[in-house]
Amino acid sequence: MYPFGKGLSRHLPLLLLMLPLSLYLVLGIGPSLATVFFSFTNATGLPGVDWNFIGLDNYKKFFLSSDSSDRFDAAGRTVYFALAVVIIQNAIALFMAVIINRKLRGDVFYRATFFLPVVLGVTVTGLVWQMVMNPLGGPAQAVLNWFGTSSNFFGSYDVAFEMIIFVQIWMYMGYSLVIFLAGLQSIPKDMYEAGYIDGTNRWQSFRHITFPMIAPAMTVNLLLSIIGSLQTFDIIYVLTGGKFFTRTLALDVFGTAFNGTTADYGLSSATAMVQFAFVFVVTIIAVVYLRRREVEM
Repeated sequence: MYPFGKGLSRHLPLLLLMLPLSLYLVLGIGPSLATVFFSFTNATGLPGVDWNFIGLDNYKKFFLSSDSSDRFDAAGRTVYFALAVVIIQNAIALFMAVIINRKLRGDVFYRATFFLPVVLGVTVTGLVWQMVMNPLGGPAQAVLNWFGTSSNFFGSYDVAFEMIIFVQIWMYMGYSLVIFLAGLQSIPKDMYEAGYIDGTNRWQSFRHITFPMIAPAMTVNLLLSIIGSLQTFDIIYVLTGGKFFTRTLALDVFGTAFNGTTADYGLSSATAMVQFAFVFVVTIIAVVYLRRREVEM
């Protein structure tokens, strides 16, 4: 009954948890603590270059240096990016989920189609949209030619950032849609039948039954999209490299740390800590508000 002995069998679950816990501490907590540590140094990551502790100098440089205005602009774009992605992505995902949930013919096909961009990967997605938006003969430019106009798309100072927002929404909307579908399919049908007997129309049914019942799914989607959008840099890097007024705070962290001979791990780590503090505060506020909203509904 106890193949490893009674004492060992009792502690076996804890022993089996040690390996994943150790990996999490090394690969998860370790890099986070290293970021805090390096934010107080002038480390560059270049071989043979000494580094020292410099206190809060990196944080002062972030807020008070001559190029601080660029970082504040990046922070502003980050907020704009997050607001646009969170609102539009979840609105479209909820709309499509409601349509598919009404037993739309071929719903499995539509569900898989909308989720496909999630599994394609950032690099593949970026390359595909670069080809589609190629101003020198791409399909999008061909459509604009019909109307006698043109655009540089990802090479335009006017629309490049909005194009990135569009690609971000296209790429992850399927993820939000699947979560909304799970919430919609968990609603008991007899609630809609009772509402129908009471004379509710479709809009009243959605407002007073569907929307309150999918509050947990809404909370999950909003939190995931808030955190994800505030930390997004990969699709921006692939599409524009941060040029054409598309640099965000997350991309600034990456660019400062991996910038060839001018790499600055210290300043990059300090920027990452500022970003972490911003994401943490926004997330806590969102959690408190959304949880309170669930209870009120």
